[in-house]
Amino acid sequence: MTRLTTEELIERLASKAGPVRRLSSPQRRTATWLALSLPWVAAVVFIMGLRPDLATRLADPRWLVEEVAALATGLMAAMASFCASVPGRPRWEHFLPLLPLAVWLGTLGQGCVADWLQFGASGLTLRADWQCLPAIMMIGLVPAVVIAIMILRAAPITPMTTAALAALAAGGLAAAALRLFHPEDTSLMVLVWQAGTVFGLVLIAALMGRTVLRWPSAPQP
Repeated sequence: MTRLTTEELIERLASKAGPVRRLSSPQRRTATWLALSLPWVAAVVFIMGLRPDLATRLADPRWLVEEVAALATGLMAAMASFCASVPGRPRWEHFLPLLPLAVWLGTLGQGCVADWLQFGASGLTLRADWQCLPAIMMIGLVPAVVIAIMILRAAPITPMTTAALAALAAGGLAAAALRLFHPEDTSLMVLVWQAGTVFGLVLIAALMGRTVLRWPSAPQP
């Protein structure tokens, strides 16, 4: 068998390599993902019907901050997942959604304190709200499929991290859309049932990352 030098091997591989289309920037891919996801999200919200008190909610600064923070968490998580699926990019990009996520959870926590100070123990009453799980899964279905397909066009060598970020992207977008038609606004209920559902899906996605985002010789995330 003929032995090749490193230079000869590189030259031979380069001569047989076909043209490769370079991936767009993570920012552009995030915009594409949002553009492909929004029609589905809008359709679900339209079918479910806007909540009757939406105008009042839009005039509430805290509600607006929660909505914007949830949406920003989804967008930053999408961008982070696209960054994580490209080898060689800095690891700090994986933490892009942390700031809006902290604002989202912090605002919900502040709302819990405000409800407790205003209503006492009754303001922290936790009731079952099983509608959140199927609703968030339904809204996030298409965004999750779209972002998975887009990630698989790259090189997800950290599948657990990438899958978790992708799930957070779809979940953040779904949580923001859910509150446009779901009238539950008690901070503790939103924190437990809506944010809790998102984080549960993120955990499941992380555990399934190696199966869904297959990549040869994927190292530990």
